[in-house]
Amino acid sequence: MARKSLAKHIFVTGGVASSLGKGLTASSLGRLLKARGLRVVMQKLDPYINVDPGTMNPFEHGEVFVTEDGSETDLDLGHYERFIDENLKKNSSVTTGSIYSAVIARERRGDYLGKTVQVIPHVTDEIKARILALATEDVDVVITEVGGTVGDIEILPFLEAIRQFRKDVGRDNVCYIHLTLVPSIGPGGEQKTKPTQHSVTELRSRGIQPDVIVCRSGDVLTDALKAKISMLSDVPKDAVISAPDLGNIYELPLSLHKEGLDNYIVNLLRIQSVSFEPSIGPWMDLVARSTSLESSVKIGIIGKYINLADAYLSVVEALRHGGIFHGVAIELEWIQAEEVSPMLAESMLGNLGGIIIPGGFGERGIEGKIAAAGYARESGLPCLGICLGLQTMVIDVARNMAGLDNAHSREFKSDTPHPVIDLMQEQRDVTAMGGTMRLGAYVARLSPGSVVANAYGETIVSERHRHRFEVNSRYRTRLEEAGLVCSGESPDGSLVEFIELPTHPFWVGTQAHPEFKSRPDRPHPLFRELVGAAKARTAQLNGAADGEQRA
Repeated sequence: MARKSLAKHIFVTGGVASSLGKGLTASSLGRLLKARGLRVVMQKLDPYINVDPGTMNPFEHGEVFVTEDGSETDLDLGHYERFIDENLKKNSSVTTGSIYSAVIARERRGDYLGKTVQVIPHVTDEIKARILALATEDVDVVITEVGGTVGDIEILPFLEAIRQFRKDVGRDNVCYIHLTLVPSIGPGGEQKTKPTQHSVTELRSRGIQPDVIVCRSGDVLTDALKAKISMLSDVPKDAVISAPDLGNIYELPLSLHKEGLDNYIVNLLRIQSVSFEPSIGPWMDLVARSTSLESSVKIGIIGKYINLADAYLSVVEALRHGGIFHGVAIELEWIQAEEVSPMLAESMLGNLGGIIIPGGFGERGIEGKIAAAGYARESGLPCLGICLGLQTMVIDVARNMAGLDNAHSREFKSDTPHPVIDLMQEQRDVTAMGGTMRLGAYVARLSPGSVVANAYGETIVSERHRHRFEVNSRYRTRLEEAGLVCSGESPDGSLVEFIELPTHPFWVGTQAHPEFKSRPDRPHPLFRELVGAAKARTAQLNGAADGEQRA
């Protein structure tokens, strides 16, 4: 490598099966190390050939998480940000597609001076350069998660790159953590270590000896099982970490700390000048609050991809953050947007405390989202519209309050007589030149005294975006005359960023994706206020039901 890294590097790999929780394990470790005063940054190496997940169907890959700098990334970056409370950037997301694109571009420019371009060293060098790029002077620890499962052909270049990395930066600067499954089999639920043994053997065949093994299981591992795994995997018993199923993902840092994971790694990497014990008191308080919720509210998500909860992962987590703040559990009602209609809205939505109309692309389910927005507006049902959700709320107001019959978005109906949602001229020009979307953080100016300004506690805010279409400024006056309040706009006043109905308990839409900035110990203001309004409505519904029973 061109230079030595001053940071320590932790690599997290997985075996046996996918979706064991590598991202959550890495995030939890990041939280623990940050609680010791260390400066932590995280990264995901994804083996798929897509350059990024931006064009992938949510059913394929779950939600697309957007960073401050406008990068479309894997949903695990959302976990990273929520746990370590740091805004990550483009270089925290690396895919096989982006690696090969860079290598091929260099070959075309002649950067390799006519040499035969190969996986080793050219692809592996590019991977190592992406990892090393995060190890800046203001970073103490870089945690890198390798996507996929050991044994997959797609991740071989990544494994080879991280194998070489220890030689490049020094043995004391690298730690390998391997996450495996310890299943329970048979009537007695006997825990089996064989899958872990095979997985570690596969990893070692690639030249990587794990320093730590984290074992996912239904129950806590016994000391005897830890000793067995230790002996067969050539890992100290103290480095065999039990990670049993938990009822709350935010308990995981505390569980791993109790197992001694962060202590072991700090000693292994010889990290000096850090707290012997992490300052996890606030996180313990958060977990205590989140596990002692005595009441609940029902929140409906009017979506298109409801068969895969990960498609709305950040929305779900942001709702839970709001629930923790208000001391209520969130009962999610997954409502297929295509099934909602004005005739059925009361029966489908009337018993809910509130609804969210989330973002999305494509025409399917649009009329159902518009109907849900209209029912919420008329019935006093708290409603938060996100991105496309705001646009459907505007269409509802245009049709039913402003008298603009057949108003629509030009995205879905090109010949609509009233395109209240449209591409602005500047966006048309950019799109014609091959541009894409408004991505990343944009500043908005809020109207003083508005619902959203009171929620944020300030009038200048920044939120992340991912969309092409906007509220058509030619219709803004007509919509406002009908009663809609455009309570937030771009600094130059050309784009509508927030809408609301001030006489409604909570009927707010935002062109942005506020869910990406919510944190478990600092819920996003809009989700906090939605849950608060839903809690109040739930109390009213319960009071009315109690009154009917007494009568």
